[in-house]
Formats: sequence, structure tokens, C-alpha cells
Amino acid sequence: MESACQLSESDAHRRLRVLLEQGLPLTPRPWQVLAERCGLEEAEVMACVRRWQEETLIKRLGLVVRHRRLGIDANAMVVWNVPDDQVARVGQSLAQESVVTLCYRRPRRLPEWPFNLFCMIHGVQREQVLAQLELLVHRHGLAEIDHQVLFSQHAYRQCGGRYAPRRSDEHPGA
Repeated sequence: MESACQLSESDAHRRLRVLLEQGLPLTPRPWQVLAERCGLEEAEVMACVRRWQEETLIKRLGLVVRHRRLGIDANAMVVWNVPDDQVARVGQSLAQESVVTLCYRRPRRLPEWPFNLFCMIHGVQREQVLAQLELLVHRHGLAEIDHQVLFSQHAYRQCGGRYAPRRSDEHPGA
């Protein structure tokens, strides 16, 4: 099925992009709801999203969890200074751990910031998070890898992807 989003972008497709920024509706048929809201068919919405993923306009669909509302206040970003030849392996193994909710590599910013691997551990209490970290260090043989634990002090506003072009008078994230 050749989607209209492949040929030219209509007002309905622009509305779909704006609606996707707000997140999927919490309903058994979110694509149908989006279709109704922007004047498209459900199959066309799904085809457009698939096409936008192929074109990397949408790189991934994810979930934003408001952990503090759930009572999960002991949130720690563990930053690691992993040798470059080991960082992919270590990152992949940490990402497989159920207590690691986010794991990614970033370039070092030397000399001030030597860390190149970041992983997030969420918990109800700091002691719990530190105990989980200790198990990870032991299980993955990371005792010799320099790392720091950075507990969050503030919950910043989280938002999903931005797909619709902004007007020049709008601020990013508005």
C-alpha cells in the first residue's frame, strides 16, 4: 500500500506528527484513535509511522515513566570510565541487567570528564540502589573500573520525540 505520506505531506499528516509528539493514547487501538483525530485511516497511520521509522524521522518508540510518582526516588546514574576496547561489551552486558533501566555510551570530555559509559539504576532507597550496583560490579568483574554514582536531586521534565517543525516564535520543548 503506497501511503500518501510518501508522496506529499498533507495537513492530516502534519497533525499526525504533532499528535505523535504527545504520545500514544492509552487505549487498545492507539493507531485507530490517532487516525480518527487527524482524519486518516488506521492502516495509513501505521504505514506513515513505519515509513517515518525507515526514513529515521522516528528512530524509536519509547515509554516515559514518571518514577517519582511511583515512589521511586533513589535514582542513580552510574558513570564508568571503561577502556575503549571493552566499552561495547560492558555496555551490552549491563544493559541486559533487569535493574539497569538505561545504558548508553557517550564520548569522554577530557580532562574534566573521563566517563564514557552511563547506566541508570532506579530504586526506592539509596541503600537498595547501592546494593544492586555492588552486585553488578561483582557479577561483571568491574571492580577495577573507575566509576561514580550520581544520585539525582531533581526530577527534570521528560518528553518524547519531536517530529513536527516548530514555528520560529516557538521555543524548543514548548
